[in-house]
Amino acid sequence: MPVSLRDKLKELRKKKGYSLDELARLSGASKSYLWELENRSERKPSAEKLIDIARVLDTTTDYLVDDNAGFDDQQVKEAFFRKFNNLDDDTKGRVMDMIETWSRKK
Repeated sequence: MPVSLRDKLKELRKKKGYSLDELARLSGASKSYLWELENRSERKPSAEKLIDIARVLDTTTDYLVDDNAGFDDQQVKEAFFRKFNNLDDDTKGRVMDMIETWSRKK
């Protein structure tokens, strides 16, 4: 069953426990813009705004805009690596050290 952008945004926002105000603050979009995305079926977001919103909601833009897309392992990985790539080098190194430690436990 197809799920629209507005339904996905509302569901993901609520799962994160964000109000419209909080999502607006974190994504750089206005509260009214987000409200329109969640409540008007014909509203189409700009690519730039959608990227920022997807980042905050730990998802991908593909998932948000494709009414037939499911959130699978590939989207989880893409969201993780997007966050990882935005870390500073020192933090990336610490994350890699943790992964290395965990992989040795097998």
